[in-house]
Amino acid sequence: MWNPRALIVLAGVGLLAACSSGEAAQDPSADIAKVAEVKSSFGPEFKVTEVPTTGIDPKLLGGQKLPEGLKFEPADCAQFAAGQQLPADLKGNMAAVSAEGLGNRFITIAMETSEPVPMVEPGDNCKKVNFAGGALRGTVEVVPVPPIDGVQAQGVHRVLQTIVNGKPQTGEIYSYLAHFGDYQVIVTANPLVIPDKPVAAVDTARAEKLLADAVAAIRG
Repeated sequence: MWNPRALIVLAGVGLLAACSSGEAAQDPSADIAKVAEVKSSFGPEFKVTEVPTTGIDPKLLGGQKLPEGLKFEPADCAQFAAGQQLPADLKGNMAAVSAEGLGNRFITIAMETSEPVPMVEPGDNCKKVNFAGGALRGTVEVVPVPPIDGVQAQGVHRVLQTIVNGKPQTGEIYSYLAHFGDYQVIVTANPLVIPDKPVAAVDTARAEKLLADAVAAIRG
């Protein structure tokens, strides 16, 4: 069984501030446990794991911690690159589904929180941010999200490059977030590192569909 906290940490980058579309809508009839319905979209080539409804820890949902001393371009976009912080007293529950296969890992999380979580617009000049410092460099960029009625949606692509044991290492993750009232759906997608195999491209179309399908499922 996956540790729910580990799932939340992996998906924390989904809370990065990004462009939003649509209006948030209250939906008191939503049921986050129904996120499990997205399991049916994965074939036998995927290993699928479900995390039943459990409490969330807002401390694990803050912005991605970046090292001190980084230089950002544009210089005034550091907050977007680091991500937005959630209220320390935020309470709620989450349920999740993870799937690994075809060289990708997908994590879909549904959350119901004690209060709506605000979304922050990055501004036109912060839709692509480069940063560097020491052995670390990377890019955070706004990516398209599927249109979902009555939902605020945002997407981010993060690429990190560093040096490990003298060798360059690159990692990337796509994060998609949908807000409606006190509910959120987060989908993350990243390539798996498989020995002796090339790194697969991230299936962003599947990730976007997971976001829309998960919202539809928990809204009933």
